[in-house]
Amino acid sequence: MHFSISQWTALAVTILSCVNWVNAHTIIVYPGYRGNNLHTNGSVEEADGLGAAFVNDTTIYPYGMQWMYPCGGMPTSTNRTKWPIQGGAISIQPGWFQGHATAFFYFNLGLGAVPPNMSNPMLPPFQIIGPSANPYPGTFCLPQVPLPAGLTVNVGDLATIQVIETAKHGAALYNCVDIEFANPEDCVEVTQDNCFNSSDIAFADIYEVNVTTSAAPPSLMAPGFAPMSFVTLVTMFLSGLVM
Repeated sequence: MHFSISQWTALAVTILSCVNWVNAHTIIVYPGYRGNNLHTNGSVEEADGLGAAFVNDTTIYPYGMQWMYPCGGMPTSTNRTKWPIQGGAISIQPGWFQGHATAFFYFNLGLGAVPPNMSNPMLPPFQIIGPSANPYPGTFCLPQVPLPAGLTVNVGDLATIQVIETAKHGAALYNCVDIEFANPEDCVEVTQDNCFNSSDIAFADIYEVNVTTSAAPPSLMAPGFAPMSFVTLVTMFLSGLVM
């Protein structure tokens, strides 16, 4: 199963009317995604604390399907989207549920009809800053996401694009779109309707900090933890890394 742009629009209307029970957070608007994994069912008690369990002949996802690696609980699709062999656009709606005033995003590529892993980064990770910790509308789009460094593909090759959104408490949400590489003229056209950036979603870099000093005496630092200065903490807080 694969959702086209028109099918996604119809799904969005349905989900917005039921947003109080949605427990997943991202939609790949373009080039599409494997299918509707925007729901939660069962209870944590029924699953004995697992993210997924088979109960009464039904698979339950008490925390929500999108928390499941590698593609949010969805199997590989037989209906693939054509995507340019030199890379192309990816458009995301990140704010489907509460808790995503800030989030980190990762775009990875898995190769083959059923990829054994999703270990090929397409971009360095980046942060988005949304308008609220509550659910919010809005889209961001990267018009030219490249292939992983050093990778060459041919027309007709199969792959899966994996989009990961990390919540502020560190857990990750997974979503995927199964693609077939094609010449650009054979792909769905990228327009201002399916690839745009909402004015209330901002971007921020993720960067490394060289931690060499500590504001606390050595006796107060927990074993195994690197020292961290007050300046470092302030810098991280201002950039949204400490919530």
